[in-house]
Amino acid sequence: MALAGTEFYPPVSRKLRLGIVGGGRGALVGQWHWTGARLSNRWDLVAGALSSDPETARASGREWMLSEDRIYTDYRAMAKAEAARPDGIEAVAICTPNFSHRPIAEAFMDAGIDIICDKPMTNTLEDCVALEKRQRETGLVFAITHPYPFHAMARQAHEMVKAGAIGKVSQALVEYAQDWATEPDDPSSKSLAWRRDPAKIGRASATGDIGTHAFQMLEYMTGHRVARLRADFHVCGAPKAMEDTAFLNLSLDNGAPAAMWLTQAAPGNYSGLRFRIYGDKGGLHWDQEFPETLRYTPLNAPEQTFVRGHGSGIVPSAERMVLLPRGHGEALSDAWGNLYREIAIAVEARRAGKTVPEGLIDLPDIKTGSRGVRFINAAADSHEAGGTWVQVD
Repeated sequence: MALAGTEFYPPVSRKLRLGIVGGGRGALVGQWHWTGARLSNRWDLVAGALSSDPETARASGREWMLSEDRIYTDYRAMAKAEAARPDGIEAVAICTPNFSHRPIAEAFMDAGIDIICDKPMTNTLEDCVALEKRQRETGLVFAITHPYPFHAMARQAHEMVKAGAIGKVSQALVEYAQDWATEPDDPSSKSLAWRRDPAKIGRASATGDIGTHAFQMLEYMTGHRVARLRADFHVCGAPKAMEDTAFLNLSLDNGAPAAMWLTQAAPGNYSGLRFRIYGDKGGLHWDQEFPETLRYTPLNAPEQTFVRGHGSGIVPSAERMVLLPRGHGEALSDAWGNLYREIAIAVEARRAGKTVPEGLIDLPDIKTGSRGVRFINAAADSHEAGGTWVQVD
């Protein structure tokens, strides 16, 4: 019988202690984090400041079965108290709106606690640079939660491009299409309220929300950085304060052209993160709504479809992502589990003063987060200038 993917990683000596800020009652992102942590089998959730509202924080903490003395109503108090405990948390997951990421991350970094941060890492370049500086000074792990590369077939595509399966990358297309913003926003939704407020979400809405995922996948899958871009923002759904759609042209650092379509107002699209990458020897196509398969089209040769599982051409780093035999479907929750497993390995190694073996993990880190912030601001610069080409750095 084939091994489960976890057999390819170092064995667990003990579970790490995790805390969460934000993500409490009614917040989907917190559930993703906790689901991933549980599935990884390398974390125990022991503390949380789960809402800025004290009553919601306390109610959420009890629902998550946290000890009463480790349910916090203020993240600063949580960082200070947990750092002082012999059994304090070893990492914190930050599941709050973008504008709050910097102060929360700084409070826990000052306490010597490793960071797991939602994207975008910050709203402003100033905050981004400040966090990069603090991370260099502390040496702490600073992981960014991009779960999509932790699908086995996404990792397979990355490795195939790196190994030359499609030759020199000559063009790429990436899209992230949803439909929930086609209709008017729910006026009672707190989540939508901050997502339409530039003071809280930054200079872009859909581009910062789903666009950072698409951008990260583009750079990760092609192995090339985006050198420059031009962007046009649009409202294609019901009237709203910020864009729900963006069209972008991009130029990779090898000169190859790329295109990106981002929308939350395309009926019939649910979570359509898709990429197509072509080179002088072939192409690859993957769709997050159908994550089990990867289409490979080598030039002048029969088309191939890779199916998530063990063997049959699956490379070792992708096989580590596989938890179930072929025919038993895996999903985004499994990708979150893979992400949290690799974060745990990085935190374990740092705390033990060890180096992670080369090639064992491939973690989105603070540099990845920084690229996302620079992408958002470059796209906003371009749009505000009438769609001119701008440098990403």
